Amino acid sequence: MTQNSAVLDIRSLRFAYGDRTVLQLEELSLQAGETGAVLGPSGSGKTTLLHLIAGLLRPTQGTVAICGQRLDALGAAACDRFRGRHLGIVFQRLHLLPALSVLDNLLLAQRLAGVAHDAKAAQSLLDALDIGSLAGSRPASLSQGQAQRVAIARALVHKPSLLLADEPTSSLDDDNAARAIDLLRTQARAVNAALLVVTHDRRIRGRLDRELRIGSAS
Repeated sequence: MTQNSAVLDIRSLRFAYGDRTVLQLEELSLQAGETGAVLGPSGSGKTTLLHLIAGLLRPTQGTVAICGQRLDALGAAACDRFRGRHLGIVFQRLHLLPALSVLDNLLLAQRLAGVAHDAKAAQSLLDALDIGSLAGSRPASLSQGQAQRVAIARALVHKPSLLLADEPTSSLDDDNAARAIDLLRTQARAVNAALLVVTHDRRIRGRLDRELRIGSAS
């Protein structure tokens, strides 16, 4: 990736099932350290957009590139490797592995991303999120807010180029929603990752650098 190239670069994107267009997006780009939100109601194509960015779907038209690489130009195995190394994802359902400790959830994420095992770095990230004392705990013992911080740490532990967050505030009250967005923004910038939040939650408006509305969001 050249110094001035975008981490995420979407151009003239369209995805359709047969004759039915599910998503149409002219342009979206994010640089390293930049944050953005895509807002839209249910059925507006937000999940489809995430799948296109992650290389799980291929565009009907247009391009999606991460660090200058079009994932639709890669074979399945190469796409998996690229996704694992360059993307971090905070899912709406956090998907922490219950049989593993908090720290081991992070170490597994490092291994799956193909980066060197670094327990010290993982512990430091937990410390930065004020959950360092929970490294040996199992996910079932955590509060919702603690579990969300672990999910953020897991998505960032391999220092991805792009952090995606899917509806990260949907089940949170106003105060915790604001804290979640602030955490995502601060921690993404700490590793110089671009951050894209995809949500229907209008409380996010004005909290990130860029904002795009799709569907009938107003």
